[in-house]
Amino acid sequence: MKTTAKDIMKLIKEQGIEMVDFKIVDINGQFRHVTIPAAHFNEETMVNGIGFDASNYGYAVVEKSDMVYIPDLDTAIMDPFCEIPTLSMIGNAMIIDYPHNRPLAQYPRNIIAAAEQYMKDSGIADTMLILPEFEFYLFDSAGWTVGHDQMSSYVDAAQAHWNSLSEGSGNVVPLQKNYHIAKPFDPTYECRSEMCMEIEKAGIPVKYHHPEVGAAGQFEIEPLLGEVGKMADGTMMVKYIIHNVAKKHGLTATFMPKPVYGEAGSGMHVHMLLLKDGQPVFSDDEGYSHLSKEAHWFMGGLLKHISAVCAITNPSTNSFKRLIPGFEAPVTVGYATSNRSAVIRIPAYAKDPKERRFELRNPDATCNPYFAYAAILMAGLDGIKNQIDPHANGWGPYDMNLFELPEEEKKKLHQLPSTLEQALSALEADHAFLTEGGVFPEELIANFISRKRAECAEMAKIPNPAEFERYFNL
Repeated sequence: MKTTAKDIMKLIKEQGIEMVDFKIVDINGQFRHVTIPAAHFNEETMVNGIGFDASNYGYAVVEKSDMVYIPDLDTAIMDPFCEIPTLSMIGNAMIIDYPHNRPLAQYPRNIIAAAEQYMKDSGIADTMLILPEFEFYLFDSAGWTVGHDQMSSYVDAAQAHWNSLSEGSGNVVPLQKNYHIAKPFDPTYECRSEMCMEIEKAGIPVKYHHPEVGAAGQFEIEPLLGEVGKMADGTMMVKYIIHNVAKKHGLTATFMPKPVYGEAGSGMHVHMLLLKDGQPVFSDDEGYSHLSKEAHWFMGGLLKHISAVCAITNPSTNSFKRLIPGFEAPVTVGYATSNRSAVIRIPAYAKDPKERRFELRNPDATCNPYFAYAAILMAGLDGIKNQIDPHANGWGPYDMNLFELPEEEKKKLHQLPSTLEQALSALEADHAFLTEGGVFPEELIANFISRKRAECAEMAKIPNPAEFERYFNL
């Protein structure tokens, strides 16, 4: 049942709410917000919205940059991180077009909604369920400086292997040995349990949380499967909650893909499946790994367009410092069952026909989740539409450790882009599958590529400490 304006007004009165907070998503996938006193919040606000300048959010629009934010009443929750009772809502950006506002096509929530509608119109499926795995580091302290006279960064976690001498208690974890480590080597357990409790309160069911491989404080929180549009909102809320609970505990959380040299990087693996009329589209007892031909075609679409998709799912220069061999991060364009070295892994434990699925392992949480999930869906639907067979195209199945293949065999494999610049060039050359049905506007793709290329050029100018180590005395 949809939440009505009367429901919101009743909630404000009953809960003694003093502030109403509107969360807006910028082009990079970060929350911005505007807050108004609850005393001035009324039904008219929910219809006419709040004005804002879209140019400051990174959107390149032909129209005037004055936009209107319209709250989505179904997203209303109490913000647990505000001392003053605050009701928080995510919403949509609209172009002012009297007498009726119209959706800003470039706005992330509108993109994922358009992708879902395209899926329904195709007749292939009416629901996409996804499960993103949130990997992140928790540090006791972190900092950096980028200046003319110095470029440096540091991170620290009490249980990190480099603190074996200073801690003196022996409660440190060896390099790359943090996976599922128990107390006393897991000092942030209570912090993560609180994160999960707040995530549950936000309406996002949690499957579990646990320590990940990185001994310098890497962890994972995994939700249950959810509808793709709602999970895009959910991804924003999960990150918001993790950051804020970490701060409450005197810690700092980061989703940066590769914050620690020599440790495992943090990804955001995305599990996915399609339903039609409540029935699984991806299940077939006779298919490879019990997956249907539609599932294989969906994988084929992802693998065909993976280089372009990488620009959206891995949109930072740091993303590609994670996508290297030896750290369970994929580098090979291919698929397999229970194989973490291929970009698509089919989990063998998903035996229920309604949960048969696969995961895309390259994404990370520096992405804008609305763009990333929409791009994944559009690539997969293109695969089904054009019956792209991953096996016929030489993309697997690879039921072996691809990292340990002889070099001659490795040369035969297709590889993911190794830099953001390569991924952006792939997106520039291959994005027709994204613009099908008007889901991704051409101007958004051009704007995204332009902004990211400028970012790459700026990052390339900055010396780093490793260059000093290697070249200073030559």
